[in-house]
Amino acid sequence: MQYYKPAGEFYVGDCMPFFHEDTFHLYYLLDEKHHQSKGGLGAHQWAHASTRDLVHWEHHPLALPITADWEGSICTGSVFHHNGTFYAYYATRMPDRTQHLCVATSTDGIHFDKSLGNPFASPGAGYAPRHYRDPCLFRDERTGLFHMLVTASLEDYPLHGHGGCLAHLVSHDLESWQVTDPFLIPGYTGTPECPDYFAWNGWTYLLFSIGGIAHYRMSRSPLGPWIRPPMDVFDGPMARVLKTAAFGSDRRIGVAYLPSLRDNADDGDWLYAGNALFREIVQHDDGSLGCAFPPEMIPPSGAPLDLPFAALTGSASCDAGCVHIHAPQGLGVGMASGVPQNARITCRLTPGRVSGTFGLGVRASGAYESGYQLRISPHECRVELGRLHQRSSPGAVRRALSGVKGLGNPITLDVILVDDVVDVCIDGRHCLANRYPELHGDRLFFFCHNGDVVFDSVEIQPLI
Repeated sequence: MQYYKPAGEFYVGDCMPFFHEDTFHLYYLLDEKHHQSKGGLGAHQWAHASTRDLVHWEHHPLALPITADWEGSICTGSVFHHNGTFYAYYATRMPDRTQHLCVATSTDGIHFDKSLGNPFASPGAGYAPRHYRDPCLFRDERTGLFHMLVTASLEDYPLHGHGGCLAHLVSHDLESWQVTDPFLIPGYTGTPECPDYFAWNGWTYLLFSIGGIAHYRMSRSPLGPWIRPPMDVFDGPMARVLKTAAFGSDRRIGVAYLPSLRDNADDGDWLYAGNALFREIVQHDDGSLGCAFPPEMIPPSGAPLDLPFAALTGSASCDAGCVHIHAPQGLGVGMASGVPQNARITCRLTPGRVSGTFGLGVRASGAYESGYQLRISPHECRVELGRLHQRSSPGAVRRALSGVKGLGNPITLDVILVDDVVDVCIDGRHCLANRYPELHGDRLFFFCHNGDVVFDSVEIQPLI
């Protein structure tokens, strides 16, 4: 299921993972025409697959199909289990583009029955009628009160364009809901979408996405106050609207979608929906979060290849499988040739005292002529995944992860090349992915600019 896309002209949209009794469920918006169906309403429906080990998956019938003319789209939501019943809370986008909250119930988490009382909640006074979606449920075990967070926007807010909020509804019985003050007004332009809420090892976390990029807050209390960590994103910008679920007793798995790229387009022209993207959520000692590849979902690979190495500059050398680049003044580059198109590349990088910038170039050709580069800048605390020699552009934010500390220390890289996807895990604590369909070179560049670095434990394995 890593990098999964349904057959034909269908795609994975917003993902809603859920875990119950040793089974990990992935509900997701089944998309056709990249949100353009039904005149742009979306016509999304909830698809469903499940697993007990993240390796073997069972695909189920649609969990929430469109069954009525007034359902322009079955939008994102969440699944909640209480007293033997599964509750699927979701929003419905109607033909007038207003959004309303609905619920369906199930005894097995597979076959859901929509409530005859749908919609059970609509935007009230003061809320924009076209922003009322993505319901997320949790229960405060101290009081027994149920809480629902809803993507919303305040119409009368003192700062223009910054009234996006998480509306807050509470209930004692999951039937009668009362609107209270907004749970969070994060202060961004736009609405905080697809909220996620969970408690883990003494911390409570609140996730929401702005422009598709998942941010998070943390607290020692179930209802806040909320702390913004110094780096409040834990995956690359192309992991869209990531949400999480438990997996076992002390693991969490995040699932996002990697958007599709319009034909013959550059980095800035992305389409809604694409492929599923799974992440292992990492909790650091200070409670902050990161992510890594779930080990069970790394594509299988063959034995490491023994590929020829060549130094493109005198500052690069290879000795017993270690690539050394000493280029304190200028650019040093070495390369391996014969890398398969679909491959796994792993290595450890040890920067010198003058670290400069360094990294790898994949799907590369010529004498450092073209390819896609993973560029690491320790002094900027930044990792960027883009075209070789590409200058900064409005699309650059879609290719970079900033605020990554510790890049001047020895770090590990794990790079997956599969079809048009380049997916990178940095030091087992941050990930960065993008799509690159154009170039198909078979060279791997090792480079360093104004510094020195050693690449060791280099392994290049073909995917099988």
